[in-house]
Amino acid sequence: MSKLGLPPVITRAPSRLRRGPRNAEQMFPGSSGKSRFGNLFGKMPWLTKLCFLWLILVVLAAALADLIPGLADPNYQGFVFGDGKTNEGPTASHWLGTDNVSRDILARLIYGARVSLIFAFSLAAIGIIVGGTLGSIAGYFRGLLETFLMALVDTWLSFPALIGLVFITTMLGMRNLVVLVLVGAVFIWPSYTRIARATALSVSGQAFVTAARAIGTSRKRILVREIFPNVLPALLAYSLVGLPILIILESTLSFLGLGVEIPTASWGGMINQARQDLLINIWPAVWPAVTLFMTVYSFNNLADWVRTQAAARSAAI
Repeated sequence: MSKLGLPPVITRAPSRLRRGPRNAEQMFPGSSGKSRFGNLFGKMPWLTKLCFLWLILVVLAAALADLIPGLADPNYQGFVFGDGKTNEGPTASHWLGTDNVSRDILARLIYGARVSLIFAFSLAAIGIIVGGTLGSIAGYFRGLLETFLMALVDTWLSFPALIGLVFITTMLGMRNLVVLVLVGAVFIWPSYTRIARATALSVSGQAFVTAARAIGTSRKRILVREIFPNVLPALLAYSLVGLPILIILESTLSFLGLGVEIPTASWGGMINQARQDLLINIWPAVWPAVTLFMTVYSFNNLADWVRTQAAARSAAI
């Protein structure tokens, strides 16, 4: 206390801003990650729960395909060696039957899921990193840099991505997963840049950013520590919506014969290869189509639920 009985005045700004809770334990004392996950899962409608469980099953099966006991080789053509039948129905050794060259349909579905998920998640990650960084820079620094970047984004978005992918993959003549991801990355970053820029514009006017400037924090540090972490949730939400679109894109390219090369399994490729025998056996085309539909629908359903929860939380704040 001073001589006048007043509390002392703090004349020195803190070296760093006081941040909020860093983890679930600080945010919700006495709670754990498991209990929070249980609460979120319990709030889901029954259909969203089924969709979530289906996605977990697909992701785990794709990631652990090499470790699944008894799973057949997806490229093994048994009829060549006299120990397999083409277009065979479900049996004990082939639960979903075989295709027109006696390959196990279940194994090809699982390995095809790996191709689709790697393609979709890789492009989403590239979009978040590249587009998120460029959008955050444009939204925070503004000026000529923002004008140039957004003009480039608008120009890039005016070009149809599917036509561009078909043209580039045809010209390259190389059809493997790495090439598909790199070509897709050329067209994925602009949409993420626009989302990141809009969010950065909103975040840069918040009180904590103003306080960071007031205590002399460098612009680079503000961008890294304050802007981008608050832009990231919007990018993740957008990615969840975009994942089913990317899965459909990969399946479309594979159906057109521009995806991964044969005999690598992919859902679109399986549908394409089964077309010629539809009058003989429809199931080699039905199973990948149903799997594709269920996966895309599950992502869309889960994305809608997440968006609803985020909107409700924002309204309550």
